[in-house]
Amino acid sequence: MDLGFAGARAAVTGGTKGMGRAIALCLAGEGAQVAVLARHQAELDETVGALRAAGAPDAMGWATDVTDPSSVTAAFDAIGSRWDSLNVLVNTVGPGAAKFEDLADDDWDAVFEIGLMSAVRSTRAALPLLRAAEWARIVNISAHSIQRQSPLLVAYTASKAALSSVSKNLAKSLAPEGILVNTVSPGSIVTASFSEGLRPMFEAENLDPTDPFDVMKWIDTHFHQPADLGRAGLPDEIAVVVVFLASKTNGYVTGANVNVDGGSDFL
Repeated sequence: MDLGFAGARAAVTGGTKGMGRAIALCLAGEGAQVAVLARHQAELDETVGALRAAGAPDAMGWATDVTDPSSVTAAFDAIGSRWDSLNVLVNTVGPGAAKFEDLADDDWDAVFEIGLMSAVRSTRAALPLLRAAEWARIVNISAHSIQRQSPLLVAYTASKAALSSVSKNLAKSLAPEGILVNTVSPGSIVTASFSEGLRPMFEAENLDPTDPFDVMKWIDTHFHQPADLGRAGLPDEIAVVVVFLASKTNGYVTGANVNVDGGSDFL
């Protein structure tokens, strides 16, 4: 299926790692030119090279601190100086995990800066470019924990629930302009940062943190939240859903929250 990305331009925040990188590469493979925003220049340079090899010769990367309004504005100003419009914005940045009793006020502020305000700032900065395009889509990465709670993810989940709410509101307010806005809520996804961060705990139980079946076994044991498919997901499995929602071919899905979680007990 031709998703209509020929000549399209896309920006992906957090586009050098995990799901963000997978989404950026999938967009490039479909024919879009892609700009990635992330903090570390070396990772940006490597990702831009991969994007160009995947089919986006005009790919670019901007070192951006999404918690700094001026940094976000500068990044989209730079994109606008090179491209006169933007068809796609995907916000993938998310905070870490912690229990309620371990979070001080400053911790809550930091989580919302990353989980919510990064997308708010990026969307605000990108809107003039999105409005200048023939067609435009915004996809925000939320989390299935907004429907299936976990004590370890209390602040993370709150920030992603807020992001889902903002996305729904934007879908309504931007609909008259033909700009579609959706969220995707991944379940447990095996990324490099996930695997490395939990490696000691997995290895203590003779489990492989890179194996989707072992990951789901660990999650079921400790959190009692199994996926119906019996395994965790992979970044590419999130990317294909995001890229469809971000495509010109998607002409009628807006205001939706799409669960990509291997099967769960909620709609």
